[in-house]
Amino acid sequence: MSEPLLQVRGLTKRYGDRLACADVSFDLVPGEVLAIVGESGSGKSTLLSLIATELAPDSGTVAYRMRDGTLRDLGTLSEAGRRALMRTEWGFVRQDAAQGLRMAVSAGGNVGERLMGLGERHYGRIRAQALDWLGRVEIAADRIDDPPTRFSGGMRQRLQIARNLVTGPRLVLMDEPTSGLDVSVQARLLDLIRRLSAELGLAVIIVTHDLAVARLLSHRIMVMRAGRVIEAGLTDRVLDDPEHAYTQLLVASVLAA
Repeated sequence: MSEPLLQVRGLTKRYGDRLACADVSFDLVPGEVLAIVGESGSGKSTLLSLIATELAPDSGTVAYRMRDGTLRDLGTLSEAGRRALMRTEWGFVRQDAAQGLRMAVSAGGNVGERLMGLGERHYGRIRAQALDWLGRVEIAADRIDDPPTRFSGGMRQRLQIARNLVTGPRLVLMDEPTSGLDVSVQARLLDLIRRLSAELGLAVIIVTHDLAVARLLSHRIMVMRAGRVIEAGLTDRVLDDPEHAYTQLLVASVLAA
């Protein structure tokens, strides 16, 4: 096994008397896709926000292996250091693409902004890379100057993926990336995510309520309920032979649908 790219230990978060996330720990290795599943209110989105350092935990740590091989506690990073990490080493694909894109900026500009964050200033190279990535996510080249306001929901999500991956991140977080999309659009987007994660060797954490999405995309799965991880393991093993009664209920509800 590779050394962990991400190491999460004891993450806990409360909102008043409500326990949103309770003592969650796991490792993620390079190239691995981990699905976090559960019903609404289970704590999965809170956990993702804690990993992304958008929320401060009440206790626990998130450590990331830098390119020099050191495992760095993200809680020790400055705000500038955290922003730099999120612009380069990490990506975050939001459930609502409008939160992950600049809606008044062209499609090419949305992709190019990430390159400029790495110091690229040559307009021709920026535009060429933007065109390349729009092609990879199946957005026509003649839409490069259109703003996302003119795109469908599925196109916005594909543009958000291009914006996040153009800088060559090693870790990508995804929060319900197919939610609210038509079934046919979901299928195309899932095929795209699966293909790109495999081609690029990305480590991915995907939050979803959809067990079919988890089965298609992930190597491992964590099932959450009331802020706690109640079952975890290889995706096929957990979904084909769930041990916990709650996981059994989730799987049964999908089979009955």
